[in-house]
Amino acid sequence: MNEHAPGFRYQSRIADSQLSSQLRATGAVLIEGPRGCGKTETARQAAASEVRLDIEDDAREAGLLAPALLLDGQQPRLIDEWQLVPAVFNHVRRRIDASGGRAGQFILTGSAVPADDVTRHSGALRISRLRMRPMSLVESGHSNGKVSLAAVLDGAEPAAADPGLTIEVLAERIVVGGWPSLQTRAPSEAMAALRGYLDETRRVDLERVDGVARDPENVARVLRSLARHVATSASARSIAADVGGSDGPIDHHTVLGYLAALRRLFVVDDVPAWSPALRSRAVLRSAPTRHFVDPSLAVAALGTGPERLLRDVRTFGYLFESLVARDLRVYAQATDAALAHYRDSTELEVDGIVERRDGVWAAFEVKLGQADVDRAAANLLRLAARIDPDHHGSPAALAVVTGWGYAYRRPDGVAVIPIGALGP
Repeated sequence: MNEHAPGFRYQSRIADSQLSSQLRATGAVLIEGPRGCGKTETARQAAASEVRLDIEDDAREAGLLAPALLLDGQQPRLIDEWQLVPAVFNHVRRRIDASGGRAGQFILTGSAVPADDVTRHSGALRISRLRMRPMSLVESGHSNGKVSLAAVLDGAEPAAADPGLTIEVLAERIVVGGWPSLQTRAPSEAMAALRGYLDETRRVDLERVDGVARDPENVARVLRSLARHVATSASARSIAADVGGSDGPIDHHTVLGYLAALRRLFVVDDVPAWSPALRSRAVLRSAPTRHFVDPSLAVAALGTGPERLLRDVRTFGYLFESLVARDLRVYAQATDAALAHYRDSTELEVDGIVERRDGVWAAFEVKLGQADVDRAAANLLRLAARIDPDHHGSPAALAVVTGWGYAYRRPDGVAVIPIGALGP
């Protein structure tokens, strides 16, 4: 186990068990996710030795000349921010091959996908991937996890008392986000740190990820536009028009380039469209829903705070939906599932579809308060009636995720689950 500064206390992550499982199965695990989400500390819990390429200049310079030098050390060996020496990926792959494929040799972490995507060279059966995101509310201690997503997918009836998560606390959680280093910070301090995060992203990180120089002010405008369109299916053309303002739109291909680079930095984390078999004549829409990897980045781009969110219920609602999307993704990954959204040509939209690898699925609508639960439940029932059960099965659950209240199942079969009771 690695040494830490006095007083350091590691906050357990849902990814801990996933990392342990993958280390038993493959020669290396590549942990990917945004800067500051906790990849390094999670990896250090399992690693026996490490080299940190973002802070060890000598090691990085040596690795650029002779990448194999970075592999020597007690195993599992952590190579942190490996993309700074991209050639190390193939050296890890070859070392695993030379050992006969022995499991649990290396852990790689990365905050960006390299410009030439060296990982396209096959790491199959040698290197598995683990995606990490900022902390969910269960991980930060703001959800009691009484309603398990895995159990819901298995058909369990959700039931839990009101967890007591107030609207004021929800506003703070959206502003602070799930960043481990910010969990004990006041919202004003977290806001300052996250503004710096976005400033570093637009001025330094984007060019570093693909070598393309971009106007930082244009990037800032794109980030603000994304924040205004969070939890919607805004097109690159509409974002381009929004960014251009009185000077006219910038080219939408430019926006697509920005979005691609932001995805490679794991800053943007769009939810893809779901493509089930329908028994109606509705046509499925394929546009993704726009999200940052954490709603706090949208807040930082907008320059708002908890007090203003409480006065702007519409924006609060969209950011709450983004918070729920983040948590559903973290919990879904733990049960071998993925998150998508549904929208068709009749404008029927459902915020979240969690589908397990075996085809079991559940649908979720997100509503901050209780006033819209009936309408959300009607949407979910309409969706269930459109899915062809012979090809895609019936839903394991239909549920409305709310900001507060009790967890229970309504007479129409739709569940209501407060986010403060939802867990993996």
